[in-house]
Amino acid sequence: MNVLVINPGGNSLKAEVVNCDAGEKSASDAQYLKSVIVEGIGKDGKLSEYNGKAIAHSEPIDAPDYETAATNIFEWLQSHLPSTSDYKLVGVRVAHGGPRFSGPFQITPEVEREIVEFEKWAPLHNQRSVEILPAIRQRFPGVPIFAVFDTAFHRTIPDYAATYAIPYELSQKHAIRRYGFHGISHRYLVERYAHVTGRTPQSLNLVIMHFESGCSVTAIAQGQSVDNTMGLTPLEGLMMGTRSGDVDPALIPFLAQAEGIDVDEVMKILNKKSGLLGVSGVSLDTRVLVKQYDSNARVRLAMEMFAYRVLKAVGAYLCALGGADAVIFGGGIAENTMIFRKRVCAGLRWCGLEMDEEQNRKLIDIEGRLSTPSSRLQAWVITVEEGLQIAHECCQAAAAARSSQAA
Repeated sequence: MNVLVINPGGNSLKAEVVNCDAGEKSASDAQYLKSVIVEGIGKDGKLSEYNGKAIAHSEPIDAPDYETAATNIFEWLQSHLPSTSDYKLVGVRVAHGGPRFSGPFQITPEVEREIVEFEKWAPLHNQRSVEILPAIRQRFPGVPIFAVFDTAFHRTIPDYAATYAIPYELSQKHAIRRYGFHGISHRYLVERYAHVTGRTPQSLNLVIMHFESGCSVTAIAQGQSVDNTMGLTPLEGLMMGTRSGDVDPALIPFLAQAEGIDVDEVMKILNKKSGLLGVSGVSLDTRVLVKQYDSNARVRLAMEMFAYRVLKAVGAYLCALGGADAVIFGGGIAENTMIFRKRVCAGLRWCGLEMDEEQNRKLIDIEGRLSTPSSRLQAWVITVEEGLQIAHECCQAAAAARSSQAA
């Protein structure tokens, strides 16, 4: 069946048409039929069509807001892929599912209200997912719409790893815990690695990295998430493209007083003006930064900070797991930045990881083993395919719902 996958970002909207079947064992068995992204929403909208990781075509598009961007993407898809417009399902990525959602859910008015409620923890993310729903309903009346939550995969994180060291009563009262994010990506990476190595996910202990503008590391024990570097919100954890990651909590009131600004403005600084962009003063894109690595001290500092913090997180999770079968590099930064992978792998020689230099040069936006065959701890680069994973989970959820109704 054809599934339309909608993936909202901070100022972008991605749409993918995926052909998949509920009987497929892995999301990687599904197939992309079309992949497009609209960037510059609210400014100068641009639609780009992708062929794999490469842009095949770009053109201007009217995108003053997310609803309009979605409407115009659907029009574009209809004119460029008319034979597949009979979608059986629509899958929408939603960042935060709070304590309620442990898997995909069909979006009913009640589910939509709960997604809105969880905007308090991911306002820039959940809001975008809700804004596009009117356009989807208008264009595809009667087609089931499923929400696939980034937090769902991490519901297996045990309480001792998820609970904050604040008064227990406050945690319970406000459902405060470390929820973890990028679960769609992390699940794909686990299952894809199992598929290519001929293992079952349940047999694997892994440390998995997802590095795009947002970054996180997950510890996997017997195929399940047992820790993730993100927390109650996507701000916690690693240094990211524009996010600070972990800081001393006292920094927030300090900056508010020192700069004469309110807490909301401090949070905007930590979310939008920090990370690789804030330290380097140049860009959040490592493909840009690496070109100035040898000539710009701030760029070099930013990239060294980034690699160091990743290494600390990976090392901590290897210790927590008591060792692992492999470490997995996934997401744009991990898939195309050689110097970053080299620094992380070099820091893991103590636990038996030997990186293959030639493979590190070859594996740019493609999948493959990064370590030598004899390396005691294996390292792989796997290209993240969130669209395939979302479609796969929607197909499974719809099939389960049909079976339940038939019974």
